[in-house]
Amino acid sequence: MNSAGNAEILQIVESVSREKGIPRELLIAAMEQAIQVAGRKKYGFEHNIKAEISRKNGDIKLFRVLDVVENVENYFSQISLQEAEEKQQGAKIGDEVYDPLPPIDLGRVAAQAAKQVIIQKVAEVEREKQYEDFKDRKGEILNGIVKRIEFGNIIVDLGRTEAIIKKDQLIRGETFKINDRIKAYVQDVRLEPKGPQIFLSRTDDLMVAKLFELEVPEIYDNIIEIKSIARDPGSKAKIAVFAADSGVDPIGSCVGIRGNRVRAVTAELGGEKIDIVLWSKNVAQFVINAIAPAEITKVVIDEDKGRVEIVVPNEQLSIAIGRKGQNVRLASKLTGWNIDVMTEEQESKRRVDEFGYTTELFMEILDVEEVIAQLLSSEGFATIEQIASIEINSLTAIEGFDEELASELKRRAIDYVNTKNEAIVKELEALGVEQELIDVLDLQPESILKLAEYGIKTIEDLGVMSVGEFKKLVPNVNATDEDIALLIKTAIGQPES
Repeated sequence: MNSAGNAEILQIVESVSREKGIPRELLIAAMEQAIQVAGRKKYGFEHNIKAEISRKNGDIKLFRVLDVVENVENYFSQISLQEAEEKQQGAKIGDEVYDPLPPIDLGRVAAQAAKQVIIQKVAEVEREKQYEDFKDRKGEILNGIVKRIEFGNIIVDLGRTEAIIKKDQLIRGETFKINDRIKAYVQDVRLEPKGPQIFLSRTDDLMVAKLFELEVPEIYDNIIEIKSIARDPGSKAKIAVFAADSGVDPIGSCVGIRGNRVRAVTAELGGEKIDIVLWSKNVAQFVINAIAPAEITKVVIDEDKGRVEIVVPNEQLSIAIGRKGQNVRLASKLTGWNIDVMTEEQESKRRVDEFGYTTELFMEILDVEEVIAQLLSSEGFATIEQIASIEINSLTAIEGFDEELASELKRRAIDYVNTKNEAIVKELEALGVEQELIDVLDLQPESILKLAEYGIKTIEDLGVMSVGEFKKLVPNVNATDEDIALLIKTAIGQPES
């Protein structure tokens, strides 16, 4: 090969290495890989070709790499021990032998080919460097300039690279022009073949948190903690804040003097109204804070169903629900509880209806007079199962109930529940539910029947369920999501993680 061309290759490598800050060895290795590809094209892709470039003078050598084996099966990549010893003294089984090949004559294009390979390597290294620079910036707020707009998506110039804000990540009604300055939240950074892809958002809930962090030093310094955020981008947001130090006013700090801090965040989000709510570990109090400005007269929590029922005066109903249900929807998201709103009048009617239903139920199933059924209903009993499982002394505590009456009521309730469960067990047998599944679930027969009717009849069926599906079918199960996930895993023999 032309030694002048080879020397020029080294000169190019040295020049690029200094200019771009890329290690010399990395560029030479890239050249060797390119020459190996050219070697395979010339001598055949079935060969394992290796190229070596002299670090001193740029001379290029080509070799065919052969594995030393006892019995040769592939003559393109293997060599017998006897032949190997002839080529390389002291060779042994398992070694590699380098069989020299005539060099490829790149001629006058050698330097140009080297330039092309090095340009590609420089681009690759720069892409990786950009990714390294930005991968740890996920979750930050970045400033950029609108470079171009493609099909509603905004391409943002960040200086050294570009980012994209997809159409659905823009606040509804916002418009930007080329060269406008733009601020957005880094949702994701991915390294793709064409380079690092930086995905920005202006609708992400966490953008609100980051903007407050920039405006409120107490949040940046972790004196105030943002517990949760709920947002209708461009319209309204609720943010729950908390300070462990009782001497700090988290709401006042976030609002700022004359509202300057919250106003700055609102301005950045196109006028999005922001309610700052005091977080509380007390669910009822947190819900009351979150549903503001509506006034609440009563809160009822149903932990099994993850629901909170709030009762408001008639004139407060529209305020609690908000325009198109926005206020209650955001409050539900903020607290993590499904919130149902009803007026005092609606609650009163519902309670009358429930009282009438349970009274009739107890009269029919327990075969008692209306007054006894009404007393049970007024004490809060809603199902026969509750009476069957309650302690006798809890029944005798009801005014007018002696031990004899209490025992008889409990006996009748137990008989009803047992008869009902026996009927369900027969139905489970008819449906073909495996006993092993019944043992593993350890649920009330009624709950197992719901699962069976859904198609869960074996351990294997249970194993393909999601936690969400399970809770939907058995909403009253007394278990956390983690407990249910563990039940599903262990049922099909997966180890605990």
